[in-house]
Amino acid sequence: MYPSIPTITFDCTGDPYDLGLFWSRVLGRPLADDDKPGDPEAIIKDPAGGPTLLFVRVPEGKTAKNRIHLDLQPEGRTRDEEVQRIRDFGAQVIADQSRPDGGGWVVLADPEGNEFCVERGDLG
Repeated sequence: MYPSIPTITFDCTGDPYDLGLFWSRVLGRPLADDDKPGDPEAIIKDPAGGPTLLFVRVPEGKTAKNRIHLDLQPEGRTRDEEVQRIRDFGAQVIADQSRPDGGGWVVLADPEGNEFCVERGDLG
């Protein structure tokens, strides 16, 4: 028997609800019904049964590059379209590692500075 990954936790110094709302918009999944601004944590459940995303307030800020991060693969849009869509929610581009052949990825940071990547999508 091997362990499962039921939850992926994001630390933040701001309001967990705000960070959860950012990721809710990115992933198209709602926050839990009982989550409210000012709560010490916020949750996004995956209706398909994947890991729950948990956003928790911590006292210390981020000090270095993430050692683990999420890779997102767009569906129904290109990587560039997905990057722009996510930037519209408040993400910042950290590095563009796109290659001329269409491969590669773009590194972004969420409003708390947590890095994640957007890979090539099904449309390029």
